[in-house]
Amino acid sequence: MSDPRHLVLWPVLAQIGLTFGLYVWLSAARLLAVRRGEVEFGCFEFGRDEPAPIARITRNLSNQFELPVILFACVALLAALDRVTWVDVAAAWLFFAGRVIHTAVQTLTNDVPLRGRVFVINFLGCAILVAHLGLVALGR
Repeated sequence: MSDPRHLVLWPVLAQIGLTFGLYVWLSAARLLAVRRGEVEFGCFEFGRDEPAPIARITRNLSNQFELPVILFACVALLAALDRVTWVDVAAAWLFFAGRVIHTAVQTLTNDVPLRGRVFVINFLGCAILVAHLGLVALGR
C-alpha cells in the first residue's frame, strides 16, 4: 500500500474525520449551553447570540466546506487521471496539518492574526495540489 494513489486518500479521510469531529464537538457544546441555561435552542437557528466559544466552533465548521473542497477536487482529479505523486501526498498532509492547527487556533483562542498566519500552512498545501493539477491540464 505504498502507492501514492492510495496514500493520498489518508489525509483526505483525516480531513473528513476532522469535520465529523467538529460536528460532534459543536453538538455537545450547544446541548451543554442549553442545559446550563446559557441559551435557548432558538439562538442556533441563524447563529445569532451564540456564546463566543460556540460561535468559534460554528465558524470553524463552516470553514471545513471552503478550502477543503478544493483539496477534495484536486485529489479526486489527480487520482482519476492516475497522476498522484509523492509531492501530492506530502501536500495533502501539509494541508491537513494546517487545518488541525487552524482549527485549534480558531476554536480555542481569539487570536485572529495568528489564525491568519496559520492559514498559510493549509493554503500552501492546497496551492501545491492546484499547481500540479494545472500542470497536468497543460499536458505536463
